[in-house]
Amino acid sequence: MKRVLTVFLMLVAWVSNAAYADATTDKLRGALKRVISAEPDSINASQMPGMYEVLYGLDVVYISEDGRFLMSGSIIDIDAGKNLTEERRAEGRLSLINSVDESDMIIFSPKEVKYRVTVFTDIDCMYCRRLHTEIGELNQRGVEVRYLFFPRAGLNSKSYKKAVSVWCSDNRQEALTQAKLGKHVAEKTCDNPVDEHMALVNKLGLTGTPASVLSNGQIVPGYLPVDRYEKLLRGAAGS
Repeated sequence: MKRVLTVFLMLVAWVSNAAYADATTDKLRGALKRVISAEPDSINASQMPGMYEVLYGLDVVYISEDGRFLMSGSIIDIDAGKNLTEERRAEGRLSLINSVDESDMIIFSPKEVKYRVTVFTDIDCMYCRRLHTEIGELNQRGVEVRYLFFPRAGLNSKSYKKAVSVWCSDNRQEALTQAKLGKHVAEKTCDNPVDEHMALVNKLGLTGTPASVLSNGQIVPGYLPVDRYEKLLRGAAGS
């Protein structure tokens, strides 16, 4: 009987807490609508007492439990030495990257994969081309490079059409390498994921190429020498 009573009290407490959480969330949604027209993706209690974390895509803001104060900025856990806000953004980036099937990427993979990196590339970008010349060495070091397209000149630009032609080639890896060397690739069209790649660029807020997304969700803008690149990949993997 005592055990049944304990379970019953636990259930009552759980229901009460859930109802309180729902009421708080509804109240905060109403407060947020007074200053932000968009509907938040989620509202959850943050690790800072009295503050709730609100997600709008990859944007993170905080609102006080009473709905009076809204804060934009990073929360740092001094004891843990962590930027909690950046960790949430990184989780969001990884979620977006993981939503892309590998069949919609052009992948250069070593025999034994130690690290994976997803790179947004523009065929006509000088530093993208420089990075691509080092694909062989990166593969030798166990780095798998997964390419997505980001023709910065926009839809229907020459760079965009080159990306589509590469994707529609019989050998995408070879066609991409030839295109990055400035060599001619036969113009082709077919069903392709280039538009989806560019939509992802907008969601991630990328502005330049190459842009590398590491396994921990960190974004590395621009070109880096192989040694520095590998060091960052190793750190992101926690090895």
